[in-house]
Amino acid sequence: MFERPQSGELAILVHIRLEKFESKEIIDEFQELALAAGAKPMHLVTGKQQTPFAKYFVGLGKVDEIKTALTLYQAELVIFNHDLSPAQERNLEKQLQCRVLGRIGLILDIFAQRARTFEGKLQVKLAQLHHMSTRLIRGWTHLERQRGGIGLRGPGETQLESDKRLIRQQIKVIKKRLEKVKKQRAQSQRARRKSQLPHISLIGYTNTGKSTLFNALTGASVFAANQPFATLDPSIRSLRSLNGKTAILADTVGFIRQLPHDLIEAFSATLEETQEADLLLHVIDITSKDKFERGKEVQSVLKQIQADKIPQLLVYNKIDLLSEVSPRLERNNAGLPSKVWISANTGIGLDLLQQALSEFLVTQTIGPAQFSTLRTNEFRSF
Repeated sequence: MFERPQSGELAILVHIRLEKFESKEIIDEFQELALAAGAKPMHLVTGKQQTPFAKYFVGLGKVDEIKTALTLYQAELVIFNHDLSPAQERNLEKQLQCRVLGRIGLILDIFAQRARTFEGKLQVKLAQLHHMSTRLIRGWTHLERQRGGIGLRGPGETQLESDKRLIRQQIKVIKKRLEKVKKQRAQSQRARRKSQLPHISLIGYTNTGKSTLFNALTGASVFAANQPFATLDPSIRSLRSLNGKTAILADTVGFIRQLPHDLIEAFSATLEETQEADLLLHVIDITSKDKFERGKEVQSVLKQIQADKIPQLLVYNKIDLLSEVSPRLERNNAGLPSKVWISANTGIGLDLLQQALSEFLVTQTIGPAQFSTLRTNEFRSF
């Protein structure tokens, strides 16, 4: 019988280049995710191949290289920067005799550590159970044996069937609890809509400085750190613009490449803050060499949650880290704000962002008919 090995912190990271052209920042992001999960990366195994191999994802030669690295660095965990099938995880663990984790499992582990609110913890648990259920379908061999002992053997429920049933029950219970939370959230949203205050949401790739900007604009003190997924639970505060008009500003969870579909599904209640917005402040890390690809990833997720038609104002953040860039406000052909260059950390350019927001909030008083025309043209999408 094969039991899954215990895990540890000392990790071997594995990244295989499957595409002809690939940014170095993909590996940097992978290493940041591993550190955010609490792992201690000891060595990075890289390679390139056209397609994944069915049995181990990588070839036997690469498996031997990983095994050598495990012995050399006395590591206890192997993390792949790829989605592994249940069979691939099982085969690799048998071969390497250590715990193997794919990209989705890594992201889920970070989310489990960062969730603070009751709703956030439920959402993470739901995503973990969905992920675990796929692992049980073609799961570990020890789950296939029947439960029982002397006098209890015979036709009955196997351990695999029992575990699948228990997971289904837990998913059902969590969904019911989340439904109650969703109803409470809907009441709060109705109250906000009655106030007729515009709703603005901060969106963007993870670790672009959304929470730092949220604090700078509202005077709040939500947790902000230079690490992936520092913000998991949404925060909402009132925002007063330069012309004295008030809006509601929401800070939301950051997006990332290959964001698991189950995670998007589980966080649908949180993402409603984005779906209900009148304006999206799309925060972009100007120092990232991969910023345009990351912007496309954000647009992809927005499309999945049907929020891609909401007007966006692009906010290029962290200009204090680039000597040749100064704060500025760019406008589109109609003379309306489209991009703002700022540093949320130092505060430079925030007056220009406030000016852009003030202009947007003025359009809220024009009237529904005129504003519906402006929505598609006023702010440029990425």
